[in-house]
Amino acid sequence: MGLTLAEKILSQRVGREVRAGEIVVCDVDVALTQDGTGPLAVRQLQRIGLEKAARPKSTILFIDHAAPSPRKELSNDHILLRSFARKTGCKLSDVGEGVCHQLIAEDYAAPGKVIIGADSHTCTAGALAAFATGMGSTDVAIGMALGKTWFRVPETYQIRVAGELPSGVFAKDLILHLIGLIGADGATYKALEFTGSVIANMPMWERLTLSNMAVEAGAKVGLIASDEVTKAYLIAQGRGEEFKPLQADADACYERVITIDAGRLEPTLAAPHTVDNTHPVTELAGTAIDQVFIGSCTNGRLEDLAIAASIMRGKRVAPNVRCIVVPASRKILLEALKAGYVETLVEAGAIILAPGCGPCVGVHEGILGDGEVSLNTSNRNFQGRLGNPHGFIYLGSPAVAAASALTGVITDPREVVSYATAR
Repeated sequence: MGLTLAEKILSQRVGREVRAGEIVVCDVDVALTQDGTGPLAVRQLQRIGLEKAARPKSTILFIDHAAPSPRKELSNDHILLRSFARKTGCKLSDVGEGVCHQLIAEDYAAPGKVIIGADSHTCTAGALAAFATGMGSTDVAIGMALGKTWFRVPETYQIRVAGELPSGVFAKDLILHLIGLIGADGATYKALEFTGSVIANMPMWERLTLSNMAVEAGAKVGLIASDEVTKAYLIAQGRGEEFKPLQADADACYERVITIDAGRLEPTLAAPHTVDNTHPVTELAGTAIDQVFIGSCTNGRLEDLAIAASIMRGKRVAPNVRCIVVPASRKILLEALKAGYVETLVEAGAIILAPGCGPCVGVHEGILGDGEVSLNTSNRNFQGRLGNPHGFIYLGSPAVAAASALTGVITDPREVVSYATAR
């Protein structure tokens, strides 16, 4: 019996064939923390006298969640991370560089690598066929210091997506549909392996969205085979030498196979207060909103900004709406400036924030008032996620977000004349 993609990656890293259910100790290729979880990891290492990094060149401390810092307490945490980086030789990604998961994809992730992060959306890098997963701060701290960690090899759900995504439907709609189908705990500690003709033809920017939200169904990893799309992406990042083809065996054993007909999908949203509370846009159209957030590690890439700009070009954000746009990295911001997307969005009335997480976690910049409603392109809509338990969050694609920003209510992007797919 062949190996799933998760089993194959861990087998290669362990040096022997491993199967779902086994406990393995594995070398870590990349370890990351961010300014919300990193201070705890650093203090734990200091407490046990293990203030070091086994692989400093691939241990990265990101300051992205509260960047620039809105409070002195967070500023002091930033000082701690900068000091630890100087002492240990770890890499520091400081204010304005961007969201950790986007930068991991740009600079570190590659097929077959094992990546751990003190952030649940570390699974984003699974789009590049890396076994990438979020862990607790203490577990990641030990992985940083010793260069290895342990896993239980996960069982795998194969997600077969056939057909063709209709115009106006994106990876965000697909993953929200899947989460609504199986539930927020429907794949707890499973590997989701995305396959099928739609995935094979899907560009990397959309693959990253799929893998990013695998954890919203409880998954340990969200994996996509390494192919020509992966190779082209790595070459574009200047890391073509890191490419290697990597896929599951044809006779791999899956715990569950879920087949989705892409042609039947439509723009999909998650309504408050859970990600699996999903609905087609037609059921929610007309719902009044106060804020739109376009960005995050889920949908803050250049192509996402291109979609928003194509819809908002020559128009104005509704007077009752705040439209916040946050590029996921400095590189994306620069490319968006050169392409004219930033100018288009600002002329439409959008607010551009520094590359980073922005409003996503609710630390600063975009916190909701009591009773306010936000439509986000991010990955979570839990109560209090945007800094106020009395706010309401809907999740959707950049196309839905941009169209809704113009009308002031949830709007089907397929109704916008200037709509462009950017695919």
